This record gives sequence, structure tokens and C-alpha cells, in this order.
Amino acid sequence: MNIGQAAAASQVSPKMIRHYEDIGLVQRPKRTPSNYRTYSDNDVHVLRFVRAARDLGFSLKQIGELLSLWRDRRRPSRKVKALVAQHIGELERRIAEMQAMKAALEHLSHHCHGDERPECPILDGLARP
Repeated sequence: MNIGQAAAASQVSPKMIRHYEDIGLVQRPKRTPSNYRTYSDNDVHVLRFVRAARDLGFSLKQIGELLSLWRDRRRPSRKVKALVAQHIGELERRIAEMQAMKAALEHLSHHCHGDERPECPILDGLARP
């Protein structure tokens, strides 16, 4: 299949497929004599794997590690679990940071009258050092 068909089947845009190839995350596909990319069912399977990992917030580096472990049928599952546990920790930190941001914004918003007056506690709060 061509890149458009592979993109549709994997739900990864052609631009991202080319990017993943350029950075070595996925293997470069075979080429036709006229230099068009051709993708196999296995290529699409790998792209779906990458898409699923991206949807779960894994970094490109982590996805590379996951792909390597996925391809290695002799891998110990503890390595996969450790990588996932690390990612869960990162997500928990980011969630805590976002909850703190939300609380700060709610506090500022609660103190703003939102009327015709020029005084704005939100802007004042953002301007504080």
C-alpha cells in the first residue's frame, strides 16, 4: 500500500509517518522503481503500535524502547513494566502540576468581579513576582 493508505489504516498522518522514518523510530519502507514508498501490513501494525503509545503519552524515546522490547520475543516483561511504571510516575507529576495550575486559576477567577471595572485580580495575580 502507499503512504496514504498506510496512514488511513494506521491513523497516523503521512507527515508523521515520514517523521518517524526520518528519526529512525520506524524502518524506512521499501520503494517502488519510481521511488514511491510501499508499506506492508506489518509496517501498518508497527505504526498502529506507535499511535497507541503516543495516545498514552509516551515520549518518542520511550516508544523506541517499547518497540525494541516488543520486537524482542525473549524480553523480560519486568523491563516493560518498569518503563510503564516510570511513565505513570511522570503522568502523576504532570497531573499534580496541572491541578495546582487549575486551583490557582480558580482562586484568581473567584476574586475577579468580571464586570465593567478596570480592576482585575487575575491580571494583578499574573503580574506578581
